[in-house]
Amino acid sequence: MAKNDTGRVVVRRKRAYGESHHGGSWKIAYADFMTAMMAFFLVMWLLLLVPKKDLQSIAEYFRMPLMTAITGGEKMDNSKSKIPGGDPSVIPNPHPLPQAKPQVDNDRESDAERMEDEADQENLENLKQKLDNLIEHNPTLMQFRPQLLLDMTPDGLRIQILDQQNRPMFTTGSAVVQTYMRDILRELAPLISQLPNSITISGHTDALRYASGDRNYSNWELSADRANAARRELVAGGLVENKVKRILGMGNTIDLVKDDPMAAVNRRISILMLNRRAERRIDEQSASGRDSVELQKRLELLRHPASADSAAPHPGAGSRATPAAAPAPAVSAPAAGAASGPGAATVSPPAGQSTGTPGVSPSGVSSNQG
Repeated sequence: MAKNDTGRVVVRRKRAYGESHHGGSWKIAYADFMTAMMAFFLVMWLLLLVPKKDLQSIAEYFRMPLMTAITGGEKMDNSKSKIPGGDPSVIPNPHPLPQAKPQVDNDRESDAERMEDEADQENLENLKQKLDNLIEHNPTLMQFRPQLLLDMTPDGLRIQILDQQNRPMFTTGSAVVQTYMRDILRELAPLISQLPNSITISGHTDALRYASGDRNYSNWELSADRANAARRELVAGGLVENKVKRILGMGNTIDLVKDDPMAAVNRRISILMLNRRAERRIDEQSASGRDSVELQKRLELLRHPASADSAAPHPGAGSRATPAAAPAPAVSAPAAGAASGPGAATVSPPAGQSTGTPGVSPSGVSSNQG
């Protein structure tokens, strides 16, 4: 029995263990990273859209101390800056923002200015209605109704007096005002003077040129002379002299009928009653650069020319400088048809140049009605 007992056989097999499963934690971390990157690039894109002046305000915001931003400082509500905060930051700021007016004051000024502009626009529209009624009921203006054009522009109320082939406003090729044109201007002057708005007067011609071209007297001088002649008639009719802000000679650059540059209606006088916005823009353009250093130096030289002459080198002892004497321009009487009064005298140019209003001759000048 014992001989046949082989004993118990134990078989040991090595169990193969696979790698443990990590789950999806790495995906969560990767998703957080991608979200942060998307937010970062979104902030970069938004910063590109912000103007440079607003970027300085954003930089000022991040320079504000954290505790001041959280708890609020003594200047939290009454600060002059749009950014809330208390004491200045300890971080140096190489480009501090200039002190601006309080936002409340700016809002009040803008609201008051907007209300004044709206009232001014309403006054101009009411004046347009008065002018329409005057043209419809005034016997003098009624017959010239086709030649009067009223419209509202972004710069104000514009009154255009158009020319007609059989009824020109001026003598052919000159700035002599016809009788009926004088009547029109003097009838319009009292109504134009009712409002304090300034006016600009522009003269326009057709494309027909003088025989000499633009070398001597041309459509540029003709349009400017006609605009100035219209100003004189308006002043004679009762217009306040200081209401005229500009006199413009436009030549034939702006045609009313673009398809026909020779059309008679292109010859016209345009009277523009400026609104407040247009007046401010003109004043700002005129005042721009007057505070520059170069301009101040030139004005100082003009005021004190003796100091500039003393700095100039003098001629030597053996030589004598002979200054060239420039002939003084002769003052002539005003042309026929021009109104008398201040500024009526004209200055005649030196020999070889044409006068202010050329005579119309069949050989030298074309039959330009301007």
